[in-house]
Amino acid sequence: MAVESPNDSPAAVPPIERRSVEAGGLQFAVATCETQSSGGRLALCLHGFPETWRSWVHQIPCLAELGYRVWVPDLRGYGETTRPGQMQDYAVEKLMGDVAALIDAAEADSVVLIGHDWGGMIAWWFATRRLRELEKLVIMNVPHPEVFAQQMNPRQLLRSWYAMFFQLPWLPERVLTRRQPLRFVEKMVAGFQNPENVDAETRALLAQNFSERARVKAMLDYYRAVSRGGGARRQRKLGYPVIETPTLMLWGLDDVALGVETTYGTDAFVSDLTLRYLENASHFVQQDAPVLVNRLLSAWLRGDPVPDEGEAEGIRVRTRA
Repeated sequence: MAVESPNDSPAAVPPIERRSVEAGGLQFAVATCETQSSGGRLALCLHGFPETWRSWVHQIPCLAELGYRVWVPDLRGYGETTRPGQMQDYAVEKLMGDVAALIDAAEADSVVLIGHDWGGMIAWWFATRRLRELEKLVIMNVPHPEVFAQQMNPRQLLRSWYAMFFQLPWLPERVLTRRQPLRFVEKMVAGFQNPENVDAETRALLAQNFSERARVKAMLDYYRAVSRGGGARRQRKLGYPVIETPTLMLWGLDDVALGVETTYGTDAFVSDLTLRYLENASHFVQQDAPVLVNRLLSAWLRGDPVPDEGEAEGIRVRTRA
């Protein structure tokens, strides 16, 4: 199925295609895009909670224009991707295994791994464990897991109330499916700084995520497996060696779920870190500030200087919080 490229893409690129990819025993629904100049360089984008592949709809044409084969899967349990039914089916190790299996399925020569929120957390672990070689790593609005643990404080615990609520059995599913899904999504998107950047199709797919309990359970089992299931403890016990992969970290400062202090000290775990803060951008930074995010991402991927001061559509970027 072809999907129209977003109107804010500066250059014409082929339409986004949807395909099914078998990887690691699961069927992944994957959005793909590539130009005639695309070679063996893969840009693999991982979405977060409670999103779908369309959280990257503004970045897909940008990455294709840069010469990447772009793959954007619905993660396991999301959208039309296989939805396992048990909590431990969403263990950290299985999520990392999905990334490795997708890279293998793409038969890529080199990989740029890009993640936001839960996708970013998976990307942090994947780069740390070096399950496959990465050319570059891009993280948006999720802290390095060890930095997050070190920076945990009463204020962040309060911000993370929802993650603790999600640990309960069945009740969160009931609460999240009692409301009309689209109305729930409209309320969530209203919290963006620039909600007009979230189009009707993206909102509809978000609403589908809350349309039935099996879908909601899959999303919540990410949180349960990492906490109640012991995933975070297992990873911390293995330790966090320094990531040598060049890493770009973009952070929307109006994040209500994660305090900016959870970015402090990231450079202790990443040897080659480029960090930029975006004013007037929420947790969903790549949707809230797509023009500026694409400008920063493009410069970094080309090897050009990444702007450390500037403004696009009322959103400023800076190097310090």
